[in-house]
Amino acid sequence: MTGGLVIGAVFAGAGRAVPDRAAAVLGDEVLTFGALHAAAARTARALRAAGVARGDRVVCWNRTTLDVIPVFAALARIGAVYVPLNPDLTADEARATIATARPALLIADHTVPGAAVGAAGGVPVLGLDTLPAAAGAAPAPAPAPAPASAPEDTTPGPDETDPHVLFFTSGSTGRPKGVILSHRTNVLRTHPGAQLEARGAMVCPYPLFHMGAWTIALQQWQARDTLVLVARADGAEIVAAVRRHRAARLNCVPAVWRRVLDTLAAETGPGAGVLDTVRFADTGTSRTPPELLAAIAAAAPHAVLRVFYGSTEAGNVTALDGADLVRRPGSCGVPSPFQEVGLTADGEVHVSGPLLFDGYFDDPAATRAVLREGRYHTGDLATMDADGYLTITGRVGELIRTGGEAVDPGEVEAVLTRAEGVHEVAVVGLPDRIWGELICAVVVPVDPTNPPDPTALRAFCTGRLAGHKHPRRVVHVPELPRTTATGQVQRRRLVEHITARDTARITERITDGLTEGEPPPPPPSRA
Repeated sequence: MTGGLVIGAVFAGAGRAVPDRAAAVLGDEVLTFGALHAAAARTARALRAAGVARGDRVVCWNRTTLDVIPVFAALARIGAVYVPLNPDLTADEARATIATARPALLIADHTVPGAAVGAAGGVPVLGLDTLPAAAGAAPAPAPAPAPASAPEDTTPGPDETDPHVLFFTSGSTGRPKGVILSHRTNVLRTHPGAQLEARGAMVCPYPLFHMGAWTIALQQWQARDTLVLVARADGAEIVAAVRRHRAARLNCVPAVWRRVLDTLAAETGPGAGVLDTVRFADTGTSRTPPELLAAIAAAAPHAVLRVFYGSTEAGNVTALDGADLVRRPGSCGVPSPFQEVGLTADGEVHVSGPLLFDGYFDDPAATRAVLREGRYHTGDLATMDADGYLTITGRVGELIRTGGEAVDPGEVEAVLTRAEGVHEVAVVGLPDRIWGELICAVVVPVDPTNPPDPTALRAFCTGRLAGHKHPRRVVHVPELPRTTATGQVQRRRLVEHITARDTARITERITDGLTEGEPPPPPPSRA
C-alpha cells in the first residue's frame, strides 16, 4: 500500500491500534477493526486471484450486510474502484449502469442472483457469500476474536489521487452518470480533525449503496469508532439501535426522522419519547420544516441539531446549527470547512475546493457542463446574504429530488407512456414537506371519459422502475403546455398550475408512506 491519503490506511491503522473495538454492528452481528483488517487482506487476495487489479471497477449489488465492508476495504487496498448498485433496481435499470461502468467483476448477494446474472452482460459474477469477507462477522455479544497480525501486502497499492469509488446518479438525459471520488477526496471529506476524539457510536439508517452511508461510515472509522447499521429505515428499528448501543450520533433525512418521532410518540413509561444519549442529531437532503426541527430537538434534548446541504459531487457544502436554526429558518447555513461557495449571475450555486469530485466517469461532456474553471455548478438556485448564509430557492434543471434520491423525469415518462390508456405524460416534482419533492405524473389520457387509474399506473411501474421512482400523484389534463418554437413540455407551468389550483383534476394521491418493496430514503445528497 502506498503512502498519502488513501482509504486502505484507515482500515490498516484502526486494525492495528484498536483491533478489539467494534467497527460495525448490524443486529446481533459485530465486526471488529481487527477482524475487518484481516478479512480485507484475505478478500484482497481472493479478488486478485479472480483477476481484479488496480484501476479495475467492481460493481457490488447487495443489501445492507456486514459482509460487504471487507470487500469495500479490500478494493481500497488493491486500488480497485468500488461501484455500489441499488439492490432495488430492476435488471433493466441495473444493466444500463453496469454497461456504463464496464466492471471487471460483479459481486452480488443472495437477494439478487438471477437479476445479477441477467444484467451482467457477460461480466463475471461472484457471490458475496463465497468471499472470505463472509467470515468476517461474528455473532454478538461474544466479541470477534482479535486475529493474528494480518500479513503485510507488498503489492503496490493506489496513489491518493487514484479513483476510490464510483457512485451513479441520475443524469438529465436519463443515462446514469458515475461520480468519481478519489482516495484523497474521501479521506478529506470524512477526516475527524487534527486529534481523535471520542465520537461514540453512530446509527446509520441509510443503505450501503449510497454515498451518504459510506461517508458516515468513513467518518466513524477514521475516528476509530463504531458504525451501527440497520436493515431498513424503520422508526422502531432505529430507536432500538440507538438505545441498545447508547448511540451518540444519529443522521436521518426528514422523512426518516418523522418515523423515529412517531415511534417515540407511541411510547409510554419512564424515559419514553426521548433519545438521551444522542449528542449530534443531523438531517438534510430536503427541506426541513421548523416544526420538525423543534420536534427533533425535543426528542434529543442533549444533542446539537445540524442541517446539511451537499451533493455526491461536492460533499457537505454548507451547515446550519445552533441558534441559527431559529434565527435563519429556511437557510441551509454557511460553507463547511474547505468549501468555497458562490453564486453565478443567475443565482446558481457553485462550489470549489479540495472536496470536489474528479468528474463523471467516461462522460467528458457532462463533466465539462458542470466543472468549469475549477468550480462545480450544482444546478441549485439560491440566495446568499451578506453574512454568507445560503438559502436554496429552486433548481436550474429538472431532476426531481425525492427523499434524498435524484430521479430523472424522462426515465419515468419512458415507462408510463407504455401504459394502457396513456396518450402523453409529463413527470414533474411537486413541493412536499416530507420528501422534499413528490413525483407527479401529468397524464393526457387516450380517452378522457375513461382515464387510466392511478393505482394501475403505479402497478405498471412495478418491475420496470425502482420503487422510489413511482409516481405518488397523478393528474389528468386535456393537453400538455408546450413551447411554440420547439414543442418542449413546459414543466414549470405544470408545477405552477397544479400547486395553485383547486380543481377536480387530481384523481388520486398515492399513499404518503413507503410501500412494501420500496427502498428506504437514502442519505444526504441535496437540500
